[in-house]
Amino acid sequence: MSQQVAQVDTLFLHEQGANFQVAVLRDGQRVLHAILELKETSAGPRPARLRVKQGSSEEPRSPDQFVDIARRATRIRISEQTTQRGRDRVREMLDGYQLDAKVVRTCRYCASAGEYSPITSETAIQADDEQICPDCAITELERELAYHGDVTGSARDRLEELLLDVQDLDRITNLLSGELDPDLTKFDEISATVDEVDLVPTDSLNLHPGIQSKLEGRFDTLLPVQSLAVENGATEGRDQLVVSATATGKTLVGEMAGIDRVLNNKGKMLFLVPLVALANQKYNDFREEYGDICDVSLRVGSSRISGDDNRFDPSADIIVGTYEGIDHALRTGKDLGTIGTVVIDEVHTLGEGERGHRLDGLISRLKYYCEVDRTVAQKHDGRAGPHDHGDTQWIYLSATVGNTSELAETLGAQLIEFEERPVPIERHVTFADGYEKLDLEDKLTKRAFDTKSSKGYRGQTIIFTNSRRRCHEISRKLQYSSAPYHAGLDNRRRQRVEKQFAEQELAAVVTTAALAAGVDFPASQVIFDSLAMGIEWLTVQEFHQMLGRAGRPDYHDKGTVYLLVEPDCAYHNSQEMTEDEVAFKLLKGEMESVMTRYDENAAVEETLANLVVAGPQAKRLNARMLGEIPTKHAIGKLLEYDYIDGLDPTDLGRAVCRHFLSPTDAFLILDQIRKAADPYEVVAELELRENEAA
Repeated sequence: MSQQVAQVDTLFLHEQGANFQVAVLRDGQRVLHAILELKETSAGPRPARLRVKQGSSEEPRSPDQFVDIARRATRIRISEQTTQRGRDRVREMLDGYQLDAKVVRTCRYCASAGEYSPITSETAIQADDEQICPDCAITELERELAYHGDVTGSARDRLEELLLDVQDLDRITNLLSGELDPDLTKFDEISATVDEVDLVPTDSLNLHPGIQSKLEGRFDTLLPVQSLAVENGATEGRDQLVVSATATGKTLVGEMAGIDRVLNNKGKMLFLVPLVALANQKYNDFREEYGDICDVSLRVGSSRISGDDNRFDPSADIIVGTYEGIDHALRTGKDLGTIGTVVIDEVHTLGEGERGHRLDGLISRLKYYCEVDRTVAQKHDGRAGPHDHGDTQWIYLSATVGNTSELAETLGAQLIEFEERPVPIERHVTFADGYEKLDLEDKLTKRAFDTKSSKGYRGQTIIFTNSRRRCHEISRKLQYSSAPYHAGLDNRRRQRVEKQFAEQELAAVVTTAALAAGVDFPASQVIFDSLAMGIEWLTVQEFHQMLGRAGRPDYHDKGTVYLLVEPDCAYHNSQEMTEDEVAFKLLKGEMESVMTRYDENAAVEETLANLVVAGPQAKRLNARMLGEIPTKHAIGKLLEYDYIDGLDPTDLGRAVCRHFLSPTDAFLILDQIRKAADPYEVVAELELRENEAA
């Protein structure tokens, strides 16, 4: 015993009941843990029994050994939690051996376990009405996290970091119940940045008078990204990939170039977007702004369009369409006339699952269409075109591309990249379950709407969630005026919501993540009720696209983003990560490269579409697509499926192509038809297959 504790740094005592916990430290490590009992003698308190703890058992030792340890100790300390009577007894006992002791502030949790853990104002963590050491505070936090679910490493690290920073356990655990403590929920701030760009005066553009007068009536100078594009040939026919943050004015680059070419008889403009809602909105914007100088039409599919102009007009000067709408026109042999400009908005869609390969195929087919049209025109009137794709100018727009240079080179376009963020964006994270989220969304929406910016606008909110049903549920729970907004609403109702939001009649819109791209709601605040799009977690691109909706320079002083995260939550059993894990992956993630990947179904679908549109030239169309397609294998499958005869599409192949069917969906439909199944049963079977695949 005496050899074991020959060198003693600290002897620590902590009152526990009628006895005292004893800890002996050497080189900062505990070398002995014991229980000391005192007895009253005529000379005062003296050691009566010493029980050394060995795991769960205790070994009795001579009380004289405690005195030996005390005499060898460099310092003797008594816990602050020891009562005054206990301190007096220990000090009186030590006085009998001419030994001194000091009272120190220690962690009670450690002291009760026989550990010496002194704390200072720099290290103490407030817990209930006392202060404990960081290690014990983290242990208590982990117990609370276990109660709320299996919180993953990233969220755990974030909470532990906050705990050590604010030194208050209760404030941190309150976050798990959805408390909105802005000092704690704030994850970071994306600062406003302004690059030095010489702005181009609008009166120097030298465009057709029809568009020139409109621009001069709206602006004195172009915005920075517009100025860069113009200086690098946007209005002179140069193909460009324009990458810049949301609300920096990318769309006008395409408008200037395209409408100028329309008015100068260089062909019509196609303005293509991924979603029907975006097409409807852009169609209305173009009609309002340019309807007096250009005919505008809408193409979102093969069906009639509700609205004033009920049918698609392929002869219009400006055709606003969805990717699928224009692709359907190509697949069914529609004559789109001479195309002077193609603007493809949200071109990062090339990197998305099913929509990515279809956009890749559309670009290749549309370029082929433009080549053929120009070749026919040249034979007719001898015109010559300077570009590989006829005289057509291609402008690609995106706010979220990781591999900008690589993508620009692949598309054969000049890169115009501008990294300005017009207003700062604060990003916040808090934890809540599905019911707590509703309460938080209500509080945040009210707080924003009750606040006006220095420009005189109320704060308005976009709430993103993962289902149409949840859109309606959230909207019903909000006390201030709000509206659901999703693809299940008819065009007229969506337009009404857009108008009400623009006129500040709504405090919030609640929308599905699928409508995040491009919808022009001037919101000051974005709330993520869910980090999923349907049953898939958001990508970094999608996340940045959505949070970029917060804060508009003409309306707001800053943007605010809230991630409401449910620990240990997944929305579908196919999701390997949980929502708290995804949250910090998105917040810390870098923009991903835009790449189109092909599985067998995608390769077969795009090769078939290229054969339908271009016949024997399909191999050339395949070769210039962004993603790599195993053409020989795809053609072999098309022959096996009876979709082609030689290189000619069969009637079955044309039907499959026209309706954008994957081979598996086509086989299912054929099987159901042969069984004389009711059409509703066929639809139900398709949806069941889709859900199972997901």
